[in-house]
Amino acid sequence: MVRVYCLLIGCAFGLFQSAYFLGKIKGIDIRDYGSGNSGMTNTLRTLGTKAGLIVLVCDMLKIVLAVTLTTCLFAGKYPELRYTLKLYTAIGCIIGHNYPFYMRFRGGKGVAVTAGLILCFKPEFVPVGLSCFLIPWLSTHYVSLGSLCLVTGFFVQMVIEGSLGVFSGMSGQLLLEMYVLGALITGLCWFQHRGNIRRLIAGNERKTYLGKRNHATLSEEDLEKIREEEKKEKDEKKYRK
Repeated sequence: MVRVYCLLIGCAFGLFQSAYFLGKIKGIDIRDYGSGNSGMTNTLRTLGTKAGLIVLVCDMLKIVLAVTLTTCLFAGKYPELRYTLKLYTAIGCIIGHNYPFYMRFRGGKGVAVTAGLILCFKPEFVPVGLSCFLIPWLSTHYVSLGSLCLVTGFFVQMVIEGSLGVFSGMSGQLLLEMYVLGALITGLCWFQHRGNIRRLIAGNERKTYLGKRNHATLSEEDLEKIREEEKKEKDEKKYRK
């Protein structure tokens, strides 16, 4: 039952859609622009680097908070399940993030959430995770490729270190369960990126650059026009009533 509790707690945290709410603050629905995705990359492309970084931090923070909570609640009573419960919490958080019911199940792709998981799962995994993401992205400028390498690298590192006995105190059955959960997290990410994978194969995936070459799709002037149009529509609805 403790596994179910971790799933539910993770899902509750995952439902907080930072990209969606930030877009609403700016007067837009982020899903109506760019890739139509409610995540860090689309926010960066649509609203700019600063907004993208805010979403990245918020999406990482929600999984860190969720895992911290479930660890405090259950790790003391079930020490042998410490890492397993972190993964159950993460799966719940990713599902809540990817398929929020109040957004008609149109959320993000779970990459930033997975990055936050790596940070709180085992800090020693962070250097490999950063390398798996940054090297493919900076060499090709495809964020999607870096994201796929990040989650796959996490799973591979988990299996290798598990085989080397790094996760002491875990039986073979618990290790197997942990590997299955890691594979599920990786599979969820690959599934959410199926469109990106097709574009990568076709050679028409959109590139994302650091610095000045990466401009926001919407300027402040564009956002102001959108706000004015929405205000006008609201006023017209009130007048009709």
